[in-house]
Amino acid sequence: MEEKQKKPDLWLNAAIIGILVIGIVMVYSSSSIWSEYKFDDPWFYAKRQILFATAGLIAMVTLSRIPYYFWYSHAKWILLICLVFLIAVLIPGVGMVRGGARSWIGVGMFSIQPSEFMKLGLILFLARFLSDRQKRMNSFQEGFLPGLALILVPFALIMLQPDLGTGVVMVGTCLVMMFTAGARISHFMWIAAAGMAGMVGLIASAPYRIKRITAFLHPWEDPLGAGFQIIQSLYAIGPGGLLGLGLGNSMQKFFYLPEPQTDFIFAVLAEELGFLGGFLVLALFFVLLWRGVRTSLNAPDLFGSLLALGIVGMISIQVMINVSVVTGLIPVTGITLPLVSYGGSSLTLTLASLGLLLSVSRFSNRE
Repeated sequence: MEEKQKKPDLWLNAAIIGILVIGIVMVYSSSSIWSEYKFDDPWFYAKRQILFATAGLIAMVTLSRIPYYFWYSHAKWILLICLVFLIAVLIPGVGMVRGGARSWIGVGMFSIQPSEFMKLGLILFLARFLSDRQKRMNSFQEGFLPGLALILVPFALIMLQPDLGTGVVMVGTCLVMMFTAGARISHFMWIAAAGMAGMVGLIASAPYRIKRITAFLHPWEDPLGAGFQIIQSLYAIGPGGLLGLGLGNSMQKFFYLPEPQTDFIFAVLAEELGFLGGFLVLALFFVLLWRGVRTSLNAPDLFGSLLALGIVGMISIQVMINVSVVTGLIPVTGITLPLVSYGGSSLTLTLASLGLLLSVSRFSNRE
């Protein structure tokens, strides 16, 4: 394919930068107290987030300038490399255990999370796989089943860590891509039944997951244990009101809300900036979703369309889960808010993914 590249989508760029700037400000605001207590430096997490954001922006700009179809022929090798890292993290002495999950590999002062790389690697390869098999996607045995097997292998490896939240985001994103590529609804009905049974099994196999379910249903039965996070999150959101308590004035970040700069950063944002601040962030995510879907619809080929859809689907599903957890709509799961929460692997990989989305937008038909 040889087409003249256009300028990347301005609305998409603006939404990404807007969310990223808000995220850096909120990482500092939410983590400053804990950073000063633990590291004697209120800027500890914020400085690292700025470093991660810089690396991610360099990756985003670089990837946005590389024609997206360049990755079609390299998707297989990218997936294999991601699988190697995903297996390596399970090896004792290689993988690092945090919060009961062996999900990180240490690299000097920093650590990487292979499951984040796998999400992007699988989206790339699945976009190629589905674009090659589009005419067979209405067949269960020839199209749907091979695609499902491709998804379940990395999902099983992620569950061995275990990391249910990342696995759910990855599987949900891939199923959206398969549906768009032409898989029948009847195929998903069977998978939904099997998935529900599997989800019940996964929850029953881990006592901490059962505690999260009971804490979701009755958080006040164990306010200092399993229900602590969601109660403190709601205590943060409630006083925020319409305009919030003011930037930097959160009370919950004073050692009440655990890890306020990661999974529950939206609660601190709502406390300090109120309903309007939360609405602004969600509105920017909606712009990202709108322009991402538009890019997918106007992509010049099926590979580009599925690639764009997978990236915007991954981010959208993650936003919905995170905000739902923080507001008490679903049980607690370890999912960060894209571009906002603190985290090196998550932030840099999200920005790199958006670079691929911007690359597709350079070739989309906008007329």
